[in-house]
Amino acid sequence: MSSSHELFTTAPKEWGRWGPHDEIGRANLLDESTVLAAAAECIRTGKRFSLALPLCHPGGDPCLPGRTPAERRVHSDESHYREGNLTPLRGGAQFVDDSLMLSCHGTTHMDALGHAYADKKLWNGYDADFTIGGLARAGVDALAHKGIVGRAVLVDVARHEGVAHLEMHRQVTLDQIRETLLHQGTQLARGDVLLIRTGIFNVFYEQGPAAFYESFDEPGLTYEPGLLDFLSEYDIVGLGSDTLCNERQYCDALAADFPLHVLLQRNLGITFHEALWLEAWAADCADDRAYSAFYVAAPLNLVHASGAPMNPIVIK
Repeated sequence: MSSSHELFTTAPKEWGRWGPHDEIGRANLLDESTVLAAAAECIRTGKRFSLALPLCHPGGDPCLPGRTPAERRVHSDESHYREGNLTPLRGGAQFVDDSLMLSCHGTTHMDALGHAYADKKLWNGYDADFTIGGLARAGVDALAHKGIVGRAVLVDVARHEGVAHLEMHRQVTLDQIRETLLHQGTQLARGDVLLIRTGIFNVFYEQGPAAFYESFDEPGLTYEPGLLDFLSEYDIVGLGSDTLCNERQYCDALAADFPLHVLLQRNLGITFHEALWLEAWAADCADDRAYSAFYVAAPLNLVHASGAPMNPIVIK
């Protein structure tokens, strides 16, 4: 088994590709001409699909163990007026008001490039001291200003294999990515956002949280020889999936947990789009065999944050 420390150090890095002060990595590739070309190619029907998980669902929300699930609190509704705790405004207007407690990584979200680091270095070579008290460099607010807007490609591995969802502990290999793209008749292009469907959230919503967490190790990509070259061959801007962590925690090839967070975010400047809901879009893709779409993902503009919730939209 290879040393993760050595690989983190020696693996390809794109630090300095966009200058010494860059904080958004390959998102720089999504310039005006790229956005216009993606819109012209992908938007044909005007159909829109949200890729966001529901929040504060009555049956609970998927959330990584160790993080606090979302909590919505109601501060005013009809009951407050009935009980005399509130009175209507002049003219009779009444209001419902509520608030949300939510982890920055607690639902559908985008990671900042400074979220994962190693050897005391962040994306673009920034020193780890920039994490103290908040990400003063490579925070999610840098990505929020323009968002990730361009062409997204769905790789529906679960449907290609004829299953509702991949099993826990399952590695999605590079060969399976290539096979699925070939089966779908989908071509990758420079600057794409690659979105992988495992279907695993179906376990949470259909079988319940206990079944989902019983043997928790989400299916997905992990490090393997050739993966970094593949993602660089097409200058993949973003990587996302319908999993909480966007990769398997455990890697058979490396003595490391979540190695892609370092190898892709920190080294290559690839944004991570996590906890996506891909079911409705994937079903539509299976019907019309069009697996690319115009993608708009803007995280909340949380200053110096390591990640932020978002509601990504694909338009076909």
